[in-house]
Amino acid sequence: MERAPIKQIASNRKAYHDYFVEDKYEAGIELCGTEVKSIRMGHVNLKDAFCIVKDGQMMVHGMHVSPYEKGNIFNRDPLRARRLLMHKKEILRLYGKVKQDGYALVPLSIYFKGPRIKLEVGLCKGKKLYDKRDAAAARDAKREMERHMKDRSRF
Repeated sequence: MERAPIKQIASNRKAYHDYFVEDKYEAGIELCGTEVKSIRMGHVNLKDAFCIVKDGQMMVHGMHVSPYEKGNIFNRDPLRARRLLMHKKEILRLYGKVKQDGYALVPLSIYFKGPRIKLEVGLCKGKKLYDKRDAAAARDAKREMERHMKDRSRF
């Protein structure tokens, strides 16, 4: 059986800056026709998006899908809540983690998997300010080491 090709549409780089990503899950997303066309053109933003579990269903809030130019009356609200499609057991397990351990559900990326649009949801724990500083210092130190190694390799 041939695997469906994966094509990344957008990613939430801010999530990796603000959270420790503990685990990742793949979810389908319920969209309307004009939203699919807009996403195919890359007009989607995950920057301030988050997921919640309500009444046994997982919803994504704050995901901005720009209106399709040729969509006229069929366009929906760009910031409307959209339902995520996951198995009930998975949703309930994630709901328990979020309620007990202080985790958050954050959309990490949106991509095509064959003809379908999938959303990668991360089970995340918030970073404190000092964690962000440590990550920035480690990144700068790594960049500095690479620069020195590159300079030494020239001679």
